[in-house]
Amino acid sequence: MRDFSMPDVRRAPERDVSITAVDTAVIRGNFDWNLVRVHTDAGVSGLGEAYRGGGVDEIVGYLADVLVGENPLDVERLFRHMVQETSGHGGTTGKVVTAASGVEFALWDLAGKLLGLPTYQLLGGKYRDEVRLYVDLHAGESYAVAHGATDYADDAAYQAEAYVERATEALDLGYDAMKFDLDAPADNDPEPTNGRLTPTHVAAKEEVVAGVVDAVDGRAEVAFDCHWDYDLGSGRRLAKALEPYPIMWLEDVLPPENMDAQRELARSTSTPLATGENRFRVHEFTQLLDDYAVDVVTPDPATVGGLAEAKAIANRAEERYLAFAPHNVCSPVGTAAMVHLCAAVPNASYLEYHALDVDWWTDLLDRDDPFIEDGRIAVSEAPGHGVELDESVARDHAVAHTDGFFEGADA
Repeated sequence: MRDFSMPDVRRAPERDVSITAVDTAVIRGNFDWNLVRVHTDAGVSGLGEAYRGGGVDEIVGYLADVLVGENPLDVERLFRHMVQETSGHGGTTGKVVTAASGVEFALWDLAGKLLGLPTYQLLGGKYRDEVRLYVDLHAGESYAVAHGATDYADDAAYQAEAYVERATEALDLGYDAMKFDLDAPADNDPEPTNGRLTPTHVAAKEEVVAGVVDAVDGRAEVAFDCHWDYDLGSGRRLAKALEPYPIMWLEDVLPPENMDAQRELARSTSTPLATGENRFRVHEFTQLLDDYAVDVVTPDPATVGGLAEAKAIANRAEERYLAFAPHNVCSPVGTAAMVHLCAAVPNASYLEYHALDVDWWTDLLDRDDPFIEDGRIAVSEAPGHGVELDESVARDHAVAHTDGFFEGADA
């Protein structure tokens, strides 16, 4: 088996640093956010975040045994080390890669702090001073998420008027890019499992799109998400119906496993298509990109393998003149890391923001100036990701943590 462990590799004394511990905390917001902190013998720690959901903190705990004693500056080698050491039990995909992604985020933050450089500089340099967000919206109280399950509202929440109201609210807050969920509970009537849309379903979705596009009236770009719900025939009919509307993209129309079906959908419509959040590592994007089965590629860096892996995907997309718009449901910790990624990628177009209704979201950061202004996040010039936790707010919302996660205080 390949061996990526190199704790004794030579380097200058000032960069001879070792990882001493890796700790986690689960913070409950609109999702369960999995935060990661990597400690060193230099007295400096790095902060990261893995994709939401259960079990990730336990996997990070397992990975800690792989990392202690290693030099945190070897970020990409250590990611490969984590993948290799877990390859016998799912290390090339799924939640193991997700957990390693959170550690990787923290390693970049730590490396930046140790070297006195912002993360974007370590990733190759800056293409922009601020990153444009698209805000993920829901019509009214359209659904709530508990441990990843969807709880739909009544039919009134899915009428075009509810979407228009939310779009107008987002405009008033300064957002000029937004995304709505286009799937609805009515899609399951009369048959909940076959993924087929009736003509009535398609017409209702077209009415929503028409209403939102008319309401924003060129003041914002709008995308729509289907959450990989439909069969190929339904996807084709829906995409065809939306061709007259100038939307940013139609996202995740089909289940993610079959790239041939995704390619056929792309061949059948001029409506821009987006997908990618359910894929792991750069290898799973090869056919998607080679077949031009997507117009906008949307990996989630906190899932796919971290910032370097997401950048590799963005680079391959750029070679094919395709846009890159990372999926993101993180707290501001993971979001800040992704801002640096988007700053370092030429074809980055938007970064998702998925916490408009979490009124304490930015309170999780220890900072005085606003984190988001007019739908943008400025690229920090501070070392690492440029953010620090407000430990008190994090503690108030923590549902689990290891003893060493909260710095300067007993667990």
